[in-house]
Amino acid sequence: MSRPKIAIIGAGQIGTVISHLIALRHLGNVILYDIVKDLPQGKALDVQEASRIDGFDVSIQGTNTYEDIQGADLVIVTAGVPRKPGMSRDDLLTVNSKIIRSVAENIRQYAPEAIVILISNPLDAMVMLFQKVSEFPVNRVMGQAGVLDSSRFCTFIAQELSISVKDVNAMVLGGHGDSMVPLVYSANVHGVPVMDLLIQKYGDENKAQHMMQTMVERTRMAGGEIVGLLKSGSAFYSPASAAVAMAESILRDEHRLLPVCAYLQGEYGLHDLYMGVPAVLAQSGVIKVVEIQLSPDEKNAFQSSALQVKSLITNMQKLNLL
Repeated sequence: MSRPKIAIIGAGQIGTVISHLIALRHLGNVILYDIVKDLPQGKALDVQEASRIDGFDVSIQGTNTYEDIQGADLVIVTAGVPRKPGMSRDDLLTVNSKIIRSVAENIRQYAPEAIVILISNPLDAMVMLFQKVSEFPVNRVMGQAGVLDSSRFCTFIAQELSISVKDVNAMVLGGHGDSMVPLVYSANVHGVPVMDLLIQKYGDENKAQHMMQTMVERTRMAGGEIVGLLKSGSAFYSPASAAVAMAESILRDEHRLLPVCAYLQGEYGLHDLYMGVPAVLAQSGVIKVVEIQLSPDEKNAFQSSALQVKSLITNMQKLNLL
């Protein structure tokens, strides 16, 4: 049985970590593409030379030629300019729109049957742009954001409660930006509401609510926190892990319910818009968007987040980028 062919567009930090994680999980053979001469070849060779140590037999190949992604089953797009300190994800709109348009045209030409996961920012707008340019079915185009943001939220909760993060369940929906919506009331530790555990810890509901809000805000600003600490570049280990979790559910037909940037066709009262929502990922891509009950506050926050995403789309249209 032949292995799936996985193309990664962009051989920066995220793309290289994704290559290694795919190899470690034996998900398929990797084509690592970048426009910079010799960069993807060097990165691919470095990962490949870990094969004996890590025990994988998959092929990792670097290339500067889109033709080499011919027939890819899955494409993960990391291409684009990363954030610098003081920049928002939205500041990247113009420069990354031009990059993603070119990427979409080439993937449409050389991997027309692929399922595509985008990581490039501003995420929701870039996913919409990619789908419109590529004209791929909407179930085969999605963005990675919610898996990462949810993991960050879970991490902060686990640290605050001094418990294993493996037992924390919490989800972040909405646009991948400062308006994202961490779901407070459904956050739990093995079914025990996080708010109940915070109240037990602090002995005061107001203090518990304050701490929860602090974690919510830190989750929203988590990417910027890392950008500020790194001084140059942005997060790469956790975004890579999140993208590979999505890829694994697709390639292994796992039917996992994950928060992803998916196309909405009436769900949550939204139409013709990509947003972070719970969705089931399987062999054909997004097979179902799941509508869950939100509290009134969460519902309002989700609608506000949708307005911000729509404003990005409008800006792209005004600039003739979409």
